[in-house]
Amino acid sequence: MIDGRQRKNIQIGLFVEIVQKHHQISGELSQGKVSKILTKSLNHPYGIKVQLESGLVGRVQNIIE
Repeated sequence: MIDGRQRKNIQIGLFVEIVQKHHQISGELSQGKVSKILTKSLNHPYGIKVQLESGLVGRVQNIIE
């Protein structure tokens, strides 16, 4: 499985599952295509923060191939 904590693995247009800030405790995931990469650092322990085409913002948990 591709690591969603590494910025180099995330690209615009990639189909991913994210967890939104208010769903971090429940772990509820949302799916969509990446429209923006918001995290500037090369990696993040909780996942790279992205914005989906739907407008949702969250941290990448899974990359769907």
